[in-house]
Amino acid sequence: MDSVSIPSYPALTEGADTEVCIIGAGIAGLTTAYLLAREGRQVIVIDDGQIGSGETSRTTAHLSNEIDDGYVEIARVHGSEGARIAAASHTAAIEFIEQFVRENKVDCGFTRVDGFLFLAEGDSTDVLDAELDAARLAGLVVEKVARAPLASYDTGECLRFPDQARFHPLTYLAALAEAFVAAGGRIFCGTHVKNTESSGGRATVSIEKPDVKVMANTLVVCTNSPIHDLYTMHTKQAPYRSYVVAAHVPRGTVTDALYWDTEEPYHYARLQPASKPEAHDLLIVGGEDHKTGQETDMQVRFDHLERWTRERFPSVVDFPYHWSGQVLEPADMLAFIGRNPGDDNVFICTGDSGMGMTHGTMAGKIITDLIMQRDNPWAMLYDPSRISINYDALKTFVRENANVGVMYADWLRPRNGESPSELACGEGKVIRRKTHPVAVYRDDAGELHEMTAVCPHLKCIVHWNTLEKSWDCPCHGSRFDAYGKVFTGPAVSSLAQVDAEGKPH
Repeated sequence: MDSVSIPSYPALTEGADTEVCIIGAGIAGLTTAYLLAREGRQVIVIDDGQIGSGETSRTTAHLSNEIDDGYVEIARVHGSEGARIAAASHTAAIEFIEQFVRENKVDCGFTRVDGFLFLAEGDSTDVLDAELDAARLAGLVVEKVARAPLASYDTGECLRFPDQARFHPLTYLAALAEAFVAAGGRIFCGTHVKNTESSGGRATVSIEKPDVKVMANTLVVCTNSPIHDLYTMHTKQAPYRSYVVAAHVPRGTVTDALYWDTEEPYHYARLQPASKPEAHDLLIVGGEDHKTGQETDMQVRFDHLERWTRERFPSVVDFPYHWSGQVLEPADMLAFIGRNPGDDNVFICTGDSGMGMTHGTMAGKIITDLIMQRDNPWAMLYDPSRISINYDALKTFVRENANVGVMYADWLRPRNGESPSELACGEGKVIRRKTHPVAVYRDDAGELHEMTAVCPHLKCIVHWNTLEKSWDCPCHGSRFDAYGKVFTGPAVSSLAQVDAEGKPH
């Protein structure tokens, strides 16, 4: 975010009618928009922030055909043919990005690099052997090597995946947006959606301010977590926070590659080379995932990442950047891309599972083919209507939905004697006034701000995020700033203000 200037686009100020309306100006939304515009379709993209200001700006931007969950698990759940299609689609997504960069002369640092999967402490080499066989059966060229190319840390035996890649995602996205506009597309930023409807073969997107509507033949929802759907897709996936640190390392001391371990949750690292000869490179390291809204030790997560990084990359000078992002983990490990269940003219991309750059890119191709009524070889595997009957997928589905059920017990939690009077500046907590849970935040000037603690999506009680100063829903991942303004779906409305008795109004 610090290193690139993003082109700005105006807010929508009047109603519009178009062939396709896309909600979300991240990599999935803009790739789809660009490809549809090239097909001659009239396309409008709307976003409540700026382009890329959602999860695309928070990605660590690994471009990989080695899938986070591994091909052993993909084949177990989706079969050998499913694993082959998954490998082919991720490979094709990287090739699409490379071709776009080359044809449009995009200076986003796209570079082909090797990827190395190495064992976490205590893991058996059998894990690598099984993944090696599964990846090869899926059609990838993979080899086992003695160690990853790290002079300072002996990883032991690991797998080398050639032809992976890295790039600067926001520089790429800016070029994608400009190419879309040049093809006749329109982008409106700072435009918050309050409701969507689909009936009679048309979709209606209602905008909050001003109170106008976008009418479209086709609606595409690319908001990470779908904002148009109350239940269906949210039972199939779960929101997780993933943490990232970026360290200064002397230029040239870390081999330019992608690195992943087998720990649970796993760690992932890559280099962002310096743009100037005298500067440090940045080493970007992520991991330490947990369910959104269900932990309070966020600073500990960063401490663990820093320690893990220093042990393996002792040339680290300092850690100038810390952030987190939100990933959606599908019960069966693959994204949901295609026609929304039950709708003929609504399409979605969700369930990135930590592979947002490739899933988002392949979404453009899948959704465009479906809208243009062409066959797509990947569409069935990623179909949002799919039902996985594999035991492991069903077990994950039951576990995650049971976890959501447990979160609703917050409604019954006694909060006797709780008062905001002892809240420090910059802190928040949930208290109860009679039967009403109230989220209370004290700002830096000492003023209290009170709002309902009930998430407007499906009425779960939000939890205070001590690190990022936000209210996070532990059920489906909606997030609100300290004052209750929604900035992450599936909720589309903010936390309501309350009266003296704690009743929302």
